[in-house]
Amino acid sequence: QVQLVESGGGTVQAGGSLRLSCAASGSILRMELMGWYRQAPGKPRELVATVNNDGETWYPASVKGRFTISRDNARSTTSLLLTSLKPEDTANYYCAAGGSDVADRFQMGFILSRGQGTQVIVSS
Repeated sequence: QVQLVESGGGTVQAGGSLRLSCAASGSILRMELMGWYRQAPGKPRELVATVNNDGETWYPASVKGRFTISRDNARSTTSLLLTSLKPEDTANYYCAAGGSDVADRFQMGFILSRGQGTQVIVSS
């Protein structure tokens, strides 16, 4: 099983930027989707970005235009660039690898592996 390890979290002021990285212990070529989730205390998990092997990306309205996901299959890495950060973006962010949902190919239908996460704190 591929292990995923995130890095790049931290504390930033509102309006600032962070780049999160996710390194896989093995190849991610067979991972149809790479994605990033976030979860804040007391709130449900939220999928914030996915990218498939064709480089097609998806974002929910809450982060579209501010977050950018990318994947590098040669290096087995996935990144998430967070810009124009808001206090409500504060959460633990973790990357995941899996397959698409049969109803929506950009949604994670199942997760094969996920990391422990990296904390992002946005101060006002």
